[in-house]
Amino acid sequence: MTERTEQIAAAEREDTGPARFDRRLVPPMILGSILNPINSTIIAVALIPIGRAFGAPPSETAWLVSALYLATALGQPIVGRLIDIFGPRRLFLFSTSLVGLAGIVGTTAPDFGLLVAARVVLGFGTCAGYPAAMALLRSEAERTGEDSPAGLLTTLAVANQTIAVIGPLLGGLLIGLGGWRTTFALNIPLAVLAVVLGARLPRQPVTGNESRRGIAAQIDLPGMGLFAAMLFSLLLFLMNPHVSYWYLPLITVAVGAAFAWRELRAATPFIDLRILGGNWPLLATYGRSLVAYTVSYSFLYGFTQWTEEGYGLSAFRAGLVQIPMFIVGMAVSITVGRRRGVYSKLLIGAIGQIIACSLMLTLTASSPIIALITLAVVFGVPQGANSLALQNSVYFQSDPERTGSSAGLLRTFGYLGSMVASSATAASFGQRAGTGGMHQLAWFMLGAAAVYLLITVFDRSLLRLSAGQSDS
Repeated sequence: MTERTEQIAAAEREDTGPARFDRRLVPPMILGSILNPINSTIIAVALIPIGRAFGAPPSETAWLVSALYLATALGQPIVGRLIDIFGPRRLFLFSTSLVGLAGIVGTTAPDFGLLVAARVVLGFGTCAGYPAAMALLRSEAERTGEDSPAGLLTTLAVANQTIAVIGPLLGGLLIGLGGWRTTFALNIPLAVLAVVLGARLPRQPVTGNESRRGIAAQIDLPGMGLFAAMLFSLLLFLMNPHVSYWYLPLITVAVGAAFAWRELRAATPFIDLRILGGNWPLLATYGRSLVAYTVSYSFLYGFTQWTEEGYGLSAFRAGLVQIPMFIVGMAVSITVGRRRGVYSKLLIGAIGQIIACSLMLTLTASSPIIALITLAVVFGVPQGANSLALQNSVYFQSDPERTGSSAGLLRTFGYLGSMVASSATAASFGQRAGTGGMHQLAWFMLGAAAVYLLITVFDRSLLRLSAGQSDS
């Protein structure tokens, strides 16, 4: 913000009072941010009917899940960087239009391959929502002079957790009404609504030094391409870590070295490794995100499979057992969201993970159902505290000029954690989700939770992060 702009803003505040966050921006921010989680959760109940429709086994229908994660993990930091350059409005409108296109393709797809392609388009289409919301929070904070939009950050976290609860239930209702294609058709009205609401987002004028040529020079296409190739090879290996795919980690390392070489020499790098490398607090936040989502998704995937196959619950009842986790998670987010700082939230999440993983080790096929529900309740504590604390951390630790790409990277590290969790679950269970495999997975989760606690306790920058924050 220039000195002249600051003077004008100050004069306006004297005449009209303190500037307030533009509440018209809240609906598109929330809707955009939930497009990805709703499509991540609603597909869970559609996999079996889709497999029956196309004669596809579970090993094939799993690509409907992986395709979305791959596209989103690749796209979020790239789209986030484009948001940093062009502003949220253009990328938001373009991306949400892709969501509508994916809905049309998925609803009418005549074969399974086109259905997977629709999920890829859907993954890229949902990439703009969260980075755009974080970028808008940053720009509104600068405009209003309110440096800590804690209330709105909490609202985003709670909205995403709410979708995690209702996604599978909504999917089951839609499938009952019109078959599995309705889970894709849902994206058509959501995209239309998102475009209508997105039209409210502020335009970013291109004038003076911000000429189209000058802006285009900031787009590091080689860096983005190398980043995508590095991440794609890594994710492919994490999806199926087998000795026969030994070449994938080598490709990841080789392309990663080329990416680092490029970014350290680029005038306007896609990811400024010099700044990021010196920003240890932000790197620690990304590390915590990877570990936290490893634990969370290991529970979501592994515990649910064990409750069905090892404990003997039906799929419907196994889903009901998970609901207390999400409800408690929402309650925790609302409660701790009113507190300043992130250190206490991270500690609550870290300790909650360790207690929950320890409880998993005590469960057997003969445990009472109340023990399973209790575990879900305990897991809800880190579910609510961690997601909010990580989101707050990246907001305050990132370079203000790169808020969108930094927020995208946070989600990318989270998706890496989900891939690790999926691989760990498969390795622990083998051919059957028995109690022994569940305990093996719980030990792995406990180790990851201990790493999360250590990263948090020894990160003294978190204490300084609390200074200057206030609720709004």
